[in-house]
Amino acid sequence: MPQRTSLADADCAIAQALDVVGDWWTLLIVRDTARGVHRFDALQSELGVSRKVLTERLRLLVDAGVLSREPYQDRPPRYEYRLTPRGHALLPVLIALQDWGDTWVMGEGDVRATAAENSKEAARVHALVGTRLPELRLLDHDGEWRDPVADTPHTVLYCFPGAYARRDAYPPGWTGIPGASGCTLESRTYRDQLAEFTTAGATVHGVSTQRPDEQRAFAAAERLRFPLLSDAELDLTAALRLPTFRAAGVGRLKRLTLVVDRDRTIREALYPVTDIEASVRAALRAVQGAARPDE
Repeated sequence: MPQRTSLADADCAIAQALDVVGDWWTLLIVRDTARGVHRFDALQSELGVSRKVLTERLRLLVDAGVLSREPYQDRPPRYEYRLTPRGHALLPVLIALQDWGDTWVMGEGDVRATAAENSKEAARVHALVGTRLPELRLLDHDGEWRDPVADTPHTVLYCFPGAYARRDAYPPGWTGIPGASGCTLESRTYRDQLAEFTTAGATVHGVSTQRPDEQRAFAAAERLRFPLLSDAELDLTAALRLPTFRAAGVGRLKRLTLVVDRDRTIREALYPVTDIEASVRAALRAVQGAARPDE
């Protein structure tokens, strides 16, 4: 590992944090462990890094309390690397970096709740098809921990920027952000077509980064008959590298829809969503089409 000048004694929290995660490999390791990649060989394959470099970075992160090293095999001894609470607290940093890259490196610097069809951001979402959603739990709008993947043949996860019970609760300038408006219409459309999704063997979950109490008020006002899940801690967002934007100082999911099977494999990724009602019909066709071979 190249010799580095330690910043640990600097009287600055930014400098001290960079002493732990200032090397790009360390943040990429955190990114991949958040995605459910926990074993040495899998991390090496994902990152394309040498064994020596990976060993050094893993040791640094374990020593810093960002990762824990947990045995999963005795002979020969093998270990998994998992985020600790300290490591989990880095997820907002990763998402902020991703949002900055989407907006300023790959984008034009404007705040948008959507993307162009041919954007690298859209390609990243479409590349989720065929990958697995790692094990995780989110709070539902009643404050109960819930697996976002239901025990039905398919789960439709529609991710939305934010929906509120009162119109005056929306952040200032909300309607001026391209792609932000339409969350109420989307939830109502899923509500009104819920019986068709159920008949096709699919559970519907709405996901936003709002607090559960905000979601609960909205669900009650709109008489929703399916759970809204809070990704306020960014577990799902980081696990799948979902696109985000910021409004009123809060990171928010861009509008997209995932169809996930019971084995946690993503079968369909709809993004960008420019026609909300058409996206609901597309999700319904996806689960209906998947059900026919088993009939």
